Amino acid sequence: MTRPDNDREPGIGATRLPAGEPGTPMWFYDFIDPRYEWRRLFSEVFGTFLLVIAAAGAPVVAAHSGGEVGRVAAVTAPALTVLAVILFMGAVSGAHLNPIVTLAFALRRDFYWRRVPGYVVAQLLGAGLAAVLLRATFGNIGDLGATLPGAGFTTGQAFIIEVVLSVGLVSTILGTASSAQNVGALSAVGVGSYIALAGLWASPVSGASMNPARSLGPALVSGDLRHVWIYLVAPTLGMLIAVAAAQILRGPGGGPSGRRAAEGTLPNP
Repeated sequence: MTRPDNDREPGIGATRLPAGEPGTPMWFYDFIDPRYEWRRLFSEVFGTFLLVIAAAGAPVVAAHSGGEVGRVAAVTAPALTVLAVILFMGAVSGAHLNPIVTLAFALRRDFYWRRVPGYVVAQLLGAGLAAVLLRATFGNIGDLGATLPGAGFTTGQAFIIEVVLSVGLVSTILGTASSAQNVGALSAVGVGSYIALAGLWASPVSGASMNPARSLGPALVSGDLRHVWIYLVAPTLGMLIAVAAAQILRGPGGGPSGRRAAEGTLPNP
């Protein structure tokens, strides 16, 4: 079931279709209906909260328990959390959970720029709430799970690794969202697998954050902002490289598959 085009701006009480795509399905209109925006923003808060509870909670619990949570568990827990979150709520908001993912989709024309600020604020809020809960529950231990350059590694080495890891993460997300790959729900497995593999080899260097919200939340709540610039700048630089690579590999974005991945497929209530 579809609705006809009109000339008004989408998401402001109107629904202008993307050029050259007649017959847009009903779920698209549900997505751009501003009455549903609170669901999408709540989804990003909730999903990012769950991600940061797993990612930052592992080192906090390890510090509290005397090392009961090992490094393999610490890097696979957030990866599996991302996989689960994408599967259970990706249809609502696209399950970005990461500001660089939101920006990448917007740069690829798969996501409206006017939605970017709301998504980023929601992701930061979810990360901050997770860090507050961890501090209230366990105290300010284990650096509250903040991502830091590892012992024996320099700031420059951590920065370079975060750039490289972020290139791979965003490339994986954009690639699995592309209609050229046609992997559907398996995209969640691809993204979760990449996060786990990146953490397994690179977490001793930089913490393998690849996510400014995941790093900023614990840093703000713990009060240690010395290295947070690495995890804001490096992932953003990596995202820009990945978007450029996607342009070379697949040409312009803005296709229906990429939009569904970025926007979700929110149904009628």
